[in-house]
Parts: sequence; C-alpha cells; structure tokens
Amino acid sequence: MSKNNYNVIGIMSGTSLDGIDLTYLNFTKNAKWNYEILAAETIPYTREWEKTLAEAVFYNDLQLKELNENYTNLLAEVIPGFLKRHKIKEIDAVCSHGHTVKHEPENSYTLQIGNLPQLAKKLGQKIVCDFRVQDVELGGQGAPLVPIGDELLFPEYDYCLNLGGFANVSTRINNLRVAYDICPVNTVLNNLASRLNLAFDRNGEIAASGKIEPVLLEKLNSLDFYRQKPPKSLGIEWVNKHILPFFEDTASVTSALKTYTVHAAEQIARVLGKDPRQKVLVTGGGAFNTYLMEEIAKRTRVKVVIPSAEVINIKEALIFGFLGVLRLRNEINVLSSVTGASRDHSSGQIYLP
Repeated sequence: MSKNNYNVIGIMSGTSLDGIDLTYLNFTKNAKWNYEILAAETIPYTREWEKTLAEAVFYNDLQLKELNENYTNLLAEVIPGFLKRHKIKEIDAVCSHGHTVKHEPENSYTLQIGNLPQLAKKLGQKIVCDFRVQDVELGGQGAPLVPIGDELLFPEYDYCLNLGGFANVSTRINNLRVAYDICPVNTVLNNLASRLNLAFDRNGEIAASGKIEPVLLEKLNSLDFYRQKPPKSLGIEWVNKHILPFFEDTASVTSALKTYTVHAAEQIARVLGKDPRQKVLVTGGGAFNTYLMEEIAKRTRVKVVIPSAEVINIKEALIFGFLGVLRLRNEINVLSSVTGASRDHSSGQIYLP
C-alpha cells in the first residue's frame, strides 16, 4: 500500500531562461490531493549560462553530450545550496524536469538536459526525472505535462493558463482533460527586449507605448499552427523558423513589442472564450506583464484569477514535484488526451543514490 504523505523537491527550468525554479513541497492524499509550498526560490542563470542555453538548439551531438553533463553538475551544485538555506532534511525524492534544449516530437525526439543518473549519486538523493521522453516514444507530443496537476491540484478552475516562454492552456472538453501550446510569449518578447539591451519589458511598459504594425500582425495571426487542432506543442526551433524572421527588418522594436503582445493576447483570448461563469488561473512570468494581461482581458469575459507571486513563479516546479510523486506511486502522470500518446502512462526515470 502506497503512503499518502510526501516531501519532495520540485525543479523546473523553462524556455524563457529566467533561472532554475526550486521548491520544497508537501503532498498529501486523503479524499483528494493537497499541496503545501514549504520553501521556494529561483536561482537566476549567469549571463554565460543564459547564452549557452539559448544557443544549445544549434549544438551537435557531441556538444549536447558535454552540455548535458555540465548542466547536471550545475544542478548538483544548486540543489544542495537550496537545501542548506532552507534547512531541509526530510526528502522522499528530488523531482526535476531539467531544461529542454530540443523538442521535435514530429521527429520522435525531445531532449531535457540535467537528467543524467549521476545526479542521484552527487546529491545522495532519490531522483525522479526525464518525464517527456517516454511520451514521445508512445507517439505523443511530450508536452504539455502540467495538466495532470491542473486536474488533480487545481480542479476549481475551468482553465489553467501558463504564460512562460510559451503560452499553454489546460481545460476539460467532453469530460476529458485537454491541453496544448497556444503561442510563444516570453521567448519572443524577451528576444525583442534584448535588442534594447534589456532582459525583458517590465510590465509590458515599452510594448504599451508602441504602435501596432497591421501587416506584421496579420502575418503572425496567419501562421498555420493556429489552425491546427490539439494535441500540439511548440519548441524554440519553431520560433526561430516561423516567428523571428518576421522581425529581421523591423524598424521599431517598440512597435514590434506592441504588435507581438497584441498578437499573443488575441490568440490566448480566442482559446479562453467569453463565458463569464468560467474562471482561468494565470501563472508563469507573463502574469506579471500588466499590458499583456490588459490586452487579454479586453478580449475575453472569462474571470481572470492571478494568484500569489509565489504560485505564479513556481507552479510548474510544483507540478513537476507532483509528477514525481505520482511516478513513485506508479500512477498515471501523463494523459494521452493531452499529448496524443497511444495511452495514459506513468512517465519518468527513477535513479537511486
């Protein structure tokens, strides 16, 4: 019989390259699953690591192998510091997503670095990791994986919207959980902000001051991806091929930021619909982008709920901690209705110290 109380570390690094999110969590199961965030913080990447991770999509196999080892070593340095600062001693497992450097489900391939077995030995802890690969092997998109957490931990919301490097949504249709990527968000906005020597456009203030470029907006809204039916997911490769070329000849970065923000808001609002009885939980760094949130709110009547900053920042790390718990119990943590895999399954590697 499985136990019903777990203390785990949840770890996530997203494509927006904000840093490594770490959280110490307690999960208990009675009639339903409950969670408590006991400690949380984000460790920013150095400029060198940020540059390396941004360029990794272009690496060859040998370079990726070396990067995988180096990133695993980075996690082995960062995690003990987190444990020490928060005086954490009781741990059932460290549940780590790693960092996605390549995601090509159409080629039956996805790679999250930092998931090597030596992490367990270096930390002296049980590790649950590498959650996406099995789903791709089963014919799925390998993403998004967070919806099982939306289903079991946040059931009171009609939609769970994450605004990170990409916008993705999770909801129920015909009594089935479905989820998919909507559009890129911070991967593009941060790229544009970097052209002004900024890490990001704080609160969307620069975008708000710009002017919409109608031709650019039409090109963006006409991309084939938006007409595809779920399951579907996006990767940085798609952004490099289909989005960034539109901005090569942009005369005004300010107008580009505004146009892309409006584009993202239009695509997101189209998914949320206009039923005022429904609620959407918004998390991820984009929830702090005041201008983006205003543009979304203009286009939908769904009640928008923005939780505490802590939940906004670490919801994905929280849920990957939860995926790890479900894997330890050998319970379903990836839904085929979401990813398109041949079956629901319990995904993730378990490494012992």
